[in-house]
Amino acid sequence: MPRTPADPRRRIGTLNEKPLHAALKEWYREPGDLTETPVDGFLVDLVRGDLLIEIQTGNLGAVRRKLQRLAQGHRVRLVYPIAERKWIVRMSQEGDRRLGRRRSPRRGALHDVFEEMVSLPQLLALPGVSLEVLMIHEEEVRRYDPQRAWRRRHWVVQERRLLEVLHGYRFETTGDLRALLPRSLQEPFTTADLAEAVDSTRRRAQQMAYCLRTLGEIVPTGRRRAGILYRRATA
Repeated sequence: MPRTPADPRRRIGTLNEKPLHAALKEWYREPGDLTETPVDGFLVDLVRGDLLIEIQTGNLGAVRRKLQRLAQGHRVRLVYPIAERKWIVRMSQEGDRRLGRRRSPRRGALHDVFEEMVSLPQLLALPGVSLEVLMIHEEEVRRYDPQRAWRRRHWVVQERRLLEVLHGYRFETTGDLRALLPRSLQEPFTTADLAEAVDSTRRRAQQMAYCLRTLGEIVPTGRRRAGILYRRATA
């Protein structure tokens, strides 16, 4: 369910190593939290009483084993940021000179979390596991490297920087994820219908349908030329 984090004006620190992760950890931290604490053989970002908080800014599949192991004996919350707005900063090859800054035309949306969730769709089916998505503004710093990233014309992503946390959405059950289906979406529906309803791409709708179907929150009811037909699962 949607929530607004405690203090969106909280001062954001900048660290040299993995600055987005470090800044989010500092922003999310509350008085009394333990940081970088070993638990069951893993280093956990934040420990808040009996709650373990893991912040992941990249591929969610990379923390699949960690979450599964920690969830066996603890409450676990996975925090994942989505850039609602992004500014791209270009640096010189040496990294000592800023060449320009522009705003990316692409806007992130809450449904983008399903792009990562396809690697661990049963996350919220694990007892005691919750997911919190933070919508943020960020800078993506790119450095010119003639030896790499030829598809990006040799612009390599060097780091990501947190500018602002806008708001957050917490999902504690699989039903919370199903609530992302628009009420206006009529049943049965295809992924094409879903893409139109959430104003996203067909690919994103397919990822969303895959996750919700794996979790048992939607069920296939047939097929037509446009694709598989789905409906919401009954309680």
